[in-house]
Amino acid sequence: MEYLRRTLLKSAVLSLSAGLAAVVRAQPASGSGPIRLALIEGLSGPFANAGEAVWRNIVWAVERVNARGGVRLPGGARLLQVDRYDSKGQNEEALSALRSAIDDGARFVLQGNSSATASVLLEAINKHNEREPDRRVLFLNYAAVDPALTNERCSFWHFRFDAHADMRMAALMEVIREDRALRSVYLIGQDYSFGQSVLKEARRQLAEQRPEVKIAGEELHPMGRVKDFAPYAVKIKASGAQAVITGNWGNDLTLLIKAAREIGYEGRFYTFYGNALGAPAAIGDAGVGRVVAVADWLPNVPGAQSEAFYQAFHKRFPKPADDYVHLRMQLMIEALAQSIEKAGAVDAVAVARRLETATVTLAGQTGSMRALDHQFQQPLAVGLMDRLGRPGVRFDVEGSGYGFKVIRQIPAGQAEMASSCRMQRP
Repeated sequence: MEYLRRTLLKSAVLSLSAGLAAVVRAQPASGSGPIRLALIEGLSGPFANAGEAVWRNIVWAVERVNARGGVRLPGGARLLQVDRYDSKGQNEEALSALRSAIDDGARFVLQGNSSATASVLLEAINKHNEREPDRRVLFLNYAAVDPALTNERCSFWHFRFDAHADMRMAALMEVIREDRALRSVYLIGQDYSFGQSVLKEARRQLAEQRPEVKIAGEELHPMGRVKDFAPYAVKIKASGAQAVITGNWGNDLTLLIKAAREIGYEGRFYTFYGNALGAPAAIGDAGVGRVVAVADWLPNVPGAQSEAFYQAFHKRFPKPADDYVHLRMQLMIEALAQSIEKAGAVDAVAVARRLETATVTLAGQTGSMRALDHQFQQPLAVGLMDRLGRPGVRFDVEGSGYGFKVIRQIPAGQAEMASSCRMQRP
């Protein structure tokens, strides 16, 4: 049964996991059918591992809502149903998936593993909602962190549940500011809107907080197309940089770190996503005390509720393969369920008005949506890679023997940043 369940879960043709389907069968909704959520993500191609990690998290969150009877509405309780649409990591495919999802009845679109894709989806959703008010949809973004999406490009129809790139960079700077031995850094990122914004913000915040730190080199590389990062690693080492700052994610991060290890680079990596998806295993012992990662939450965040949450995920998805749990994605689904119930209907405008002031708590962490720009406000954590069993590292990553010790916890109020959003509301 376990083999069958895991096989079904990872099949690209399924619209539901085996566990979720079982919940639907066991608890039929008394309303007018399930509330459909569309996950549009790269489930094949170079970033398929990141897409599948998201799928597991969303399935688990939906299962939890359905296990308690679904979403309570005046006409009767309704279950949530999440359908998966493979964008193949391509914007045109994502737009095609959006059209299919809307035609299939989805009114809530979930995406995040590319700010470039989020940008084109947001533009398409804005136009669709204007043209077809009877079929409006909301866009729930769990990982696309280009700051523009909740600043100059903010939209009533878009809600971001991850800290944006500038917020994440500010969290890393909390650590960089105290590393007084640091004298030079190398900036490297993926050549698209998010990667560009990370490098831009790194320059700005370094100039403001550590003006004596030299930028030894700066480089953007094609996203998802570099198979051999050795030439980049050689340049980093030759520059003399003591540390690397990067927003790379997925294979673009794993391969970069692996290449740096293989040529003997010994500097620190200040990362947005160095805490999972193969990166700790790729760098091995060379990363101990050197790889820093920022996240909304880390498995070794202290507290009984946090620990129970992490262990519950692994009861559902056993280690080592299924190890990338995102607390923010769980909070996102909880906020959506809460907002639908408070709205009393599955109507985009009514749900959006509730969602933009939602506050949710799970596993000891509380987050609130900011109505100004629809940017979720939550604590952030910064972790330092270390060996399993060392102080502060009770849990490792993907069975690698390495985990992240929490070295900074930043309250939501401190992580919050100003917004230039001038939102137009219906």
